[in-house]
Amino acid sequence: MSSSRELILDRIRAALRDAPVVGEVPREYRPAGSNTADLDVLIDRLADYKAEVYRVSAGEVAATAARLAGEGGAVLVPPGLPLEWRPEGALTDDGLAPDRIASAGAVLTAAAVAVAETGTIVLDASPDQGRRIITLLPDVHVCVLRPDQVVASVPDAIARLDPRRPLTWISGPSATSDIELNRVEGVHGPRHLHVLILDS
Repeated sequence: MSSSRELILDRIRAALRDAPVVGEVPREYRPAGSNTADLDVLIDRLADYKAEVYRVSAGEVAATAARLAGEGGAVLVPPGLPLEWRPEGALTDDGLAPDRIASAGAVLTAAAVAVAETGTIVLDASPDQGRRIITLLPDVHVCVLRPDQVVASVPDAIARLDPRRPLTWISGPSATSDIELNRVEGVHGPRHLHVLILDS
């Protein structure tokens, strides 16, 4: 250990020598599984964040995504997205360049989990969600959720997620505020978030 580092640590120890001993800090966090997921709460939170929510069947995903992409807009999909969900003429991301990704009318992905309490959708870069860049550059993100992916709280989501995967937590469309506190959307990601919740 370097002499400078040891000197600093000695000074810290000396400064703390007369400090009172702190007892055990209570860790009474709400554990996973303490609440039941409520799909209506998730829908309400998503609406608060200015996301559009649709209840659709698996067979309606492709047509809905194509409509949301707008006329002439290609729908970008990750390589592992179910074939049934892909609109006709969908553009598969096989390492596309950023300018090609940005030119898509919309991106259509699945999700890893959704948190009802916070209205948050989590992506973990699985094959049906793809690279992070594909959900950042297009102006529209269409995300498909199965009801069994909805959990009540953040601890429930953490319990389901693999911390070794790259996790992206999304609460509504991209938004920030300028210096005058005016809301500006689409600066750091898609301007529009559409969530398709599959009917059971």
